Amino acid sequence: MEFEYWWLLALPLFFALGWMAARVDIKQLLSESRRVPSSYFKGLNFLLNEQPDKAIEAFIEVVKVDPETIELHFALGSLFRRRGEVERAIRMHQNLLDRNDLPQEFREDALYELAQDYFKAGLLDRAEELLLRLEGTRHEQAALRQLLEIYETEKDWEKAIATSRRMDSITGQSSAKDIANYYCELAANAITHSRPEEARQRLREALEVNRKCARANVLLGELEMQLGRPAAAIEAWKKIEFQNPAYFALVAERLMEAYRQLGKPDEGLQLLRGYLALQPSVDLLDTVFRATLELQGTEAAYRLVREELRRHPTLLGLDRLLEAQLLNAPPSWRQDLELIKSLVQSHTRSLAMYRCGACGFRARQYYWRCPACGGWETYPPLRTEEKELAA
Repeated sequence: MEFEYWWLLALPLFFALGWMAARVDIKQLLSESRRVPSSYFKGLNFLLNEQPDKAIEAFIEVVKVDPETIELHFALGSLFRRRGEVERAIRMHQNLLDRNDLPQEFREDALYELAQDYFKAGLLDRAEELLLRLEGTRHEQAALRQLLEIYETEKDWEKAIATSRRMDSITGQSSAKDIANYYCELAANAITHSRPEEARQRLREALEVNRKCARANVLLGELEMQLGRPAAAIEAWKKIEFQNPAYFALVAERLMEAYRQLGKPDEGLQLLRGYLALQPSVDLLDTVFRATLELQGTEAAYRLVREELRRHPTLLGLDRLLEAQLLNAPPSWRQDLELIKSLVQSHTRSLAMYRCGACGFRARQYYWRCPACGGWETYPPLRTEEKELAA
């Protein structure tokens, strides 16, 4: 019974202590809220009402009143950068870095944000310098991605290769396709400047990284043609069949030229017709059509297009069929056929394009790297109409 009486006596004491603690917390909260400048709440209100200009002005007042607001410095810097006021963003983040009492975690954040400012301003060398300082920090992966974008912009493919390998070691993923294309860029530059041995070495490195890199064999064939070795060029291009036969259409015209130089155009045409049977392609059909017209005449060219159109119907193929018909059409039919061909061509202009599989950007010529999103080998070597039919 004594325990129960003691408990009853203790209850009022516990209640009193709890009430006093609550009063202290409320007083502390009120005191802290009074210390927050009113401009801070005005800035928040402006942000909520989508008035960024007025919000920035209000937050600047807060920074003037309380320079210790680190998070607010970051928020203001990001707002300045998004508005295009890069110089003000740089000053804001540089002021943070100049503080001796800035904790290491915030210093890394400021370095990364300042690098973004320099990148937005186009000062890529300064951005690179800061991003390299983030190695071993929690921003390293994001910094490597930004560095890769800088090196691709500057076409510094050696650094792009090293950065991609570093990224792979951190993420455990593979950038083999991108790295192979970096080697191909180096090879293409060597071919342009007549350095065949360097180009050959770079292409070997590309294939070591990615055996499926069709671009490497496309370039190897170009190199052999430049050196006056059409037979070696043909052998290089034939290997594309085992990598990705869809890419064969990109070299069909040059392959036919190599066979002409060897004095074996009929053999080249036979090879191309075999590829066309395995991998339907408007570009390949166009090359085979021209070669058939040259070597076997208008009637054979017409039969070829008609059979291919039945097997693989496309408006682009129909345009070639009308062209073949015009070659042998009597004068009384010619005007009508030309009118039909003109109408078909007006509809095929938008279909005779390549489309990026990543961002949808369309282009009339083939790109190994998308000009819009920067992705490598995101363009299937098929025209828009062919891709839609395949889907």
